[in-house]
Amino acid sequence: MSDQTQFQGSQQPARTNTLAIIALATSVLGISLAGIICGHIALSQIKRTGEQGQGMALAGVILGYLGFVAGIVLLFAAIAALLSGAYMAGL
Repeated sequence: MSDQTQFQGSQQPARTNTLAIIALATSVLGISLAGIICGHIALSQIKRTGEQGQGMALAGVILGYLGFVAGIVLLFAAIAALLSGAYMAGL
């Protein structure tokens, strides 16, 4: 048995980047800014180290941006409703 065959079975599986997991979790939970930041950092680390988790990091970034945009739209809608007097009419 060669040395190469002996070491093939002892290789550890590639680790999943922790920040990728955090990015996806925070984006799903609605903490968009944390998801965006952690996702971008995770993508950079994954590119540099070769860790697993690129899909999770990318999903965290995308969901983070979608949540951020949705929050901005809701904020402007609330401001517009307040300024238009719709809250007084009971609408």
